[in-house]
Amino acid sequence: MTQSPRCTAKRSVRGSRISPVKRRLEDKSVAAERGGKKAGLEFFDRAIALLQELKRTQAGVIQKAAELCAERIARGGLVFLFGNGHSRMMCEEMTPRQGCCPGFVALVELALSNHSAIVGANGLRAPLYLENYEGYAEQILKSFHFGPSDAFIVISTSGIRPVVVEMAMGAQARGLPVIAILSKAHCEQAKAAHSSGKKLIDCADLIIDNQCPPGDCIVELDGLEWRTGPVSTITGAMIINMIRCATAEALLKRGVKAVVLPSHQFVGDGDAAKQMDLFYEAYRKSLRHLFE
Repeated sequence: MTQSPRCTAKRSVRGSRISPVKRRLEDKSVAAERGGKKAGLEFFDRAIALLQELKRTQAGVIQKAAELCAERIARGGLVFLFGNGHSRMMCEEMTPRQGCCPGFVALVELALSNHSAIVGANGLRAPLYLENYEGYAEQILKSFHFGPSDAFIVISTSGIRPVVVEMAMGAQARGLPVIAILSKAHCEQAKAAHSSGKKLIDCADLIIDNQCPPGDCIVELDGLEWRTGPVSTITGAMIINMIRCATAEALLKRGVKAVVLPSHQFVGDGDAAKQMDLFYEAYRKSLRHLFE
């Protein structure tokens, strides 16, 4: 999930940039810990360790989040997923995705996440500016007529940018529960960027810790001033899929059989084509209350 370049060690977030003094002190210990291991394998091992920690510490709250989603969807509600920058990927990991079902809605604002060009038109500077612009989230929310059974999942590893804070605040002001997926280590350590002094961690009913360190990256290489190997995509996608699977299971226990989007990559599979039509229609019907 995208971190602003402004979040450096010179501010309140420690861990993205490595000071020269710390580098000299840690070089030998890092090398010893790596034991000659290649950086790619080091990343793999550390990512797996974080996934194990995610399972150990967050399984309970992830199940609670899934139960909340199932309860809302079973009542005809929608669960909106919002994230700007790289966090948009987690929204689209939920839906539209093979194995997804109606009830989840990716609330993707292209102005905040269409930055693959990096420079020039549709580059990175404008979205990084907009995510700090107070009032922007409310303008997005005003475009919908939310129902009493809707809910939100707001995703941001840092959890400090005004647009994600205000998205959560706006959802709660409308009486909708908010599930936050963030890095507690980063969010608690970082300075709030919103004028209220609030962070996403202060505006959520359920908080899922994606286990990422401040700055997201987990690999230090001798000769590089900044860490590499961001891990929030891996832990974030795991959280999203755990919620998805547990929600489908919880819906079945409520007597609701989800209309699942199948893989359409099997040429000539008539059953898959029929299932996709069923999914499209079920999804269309699930959105009705938003525009009434």
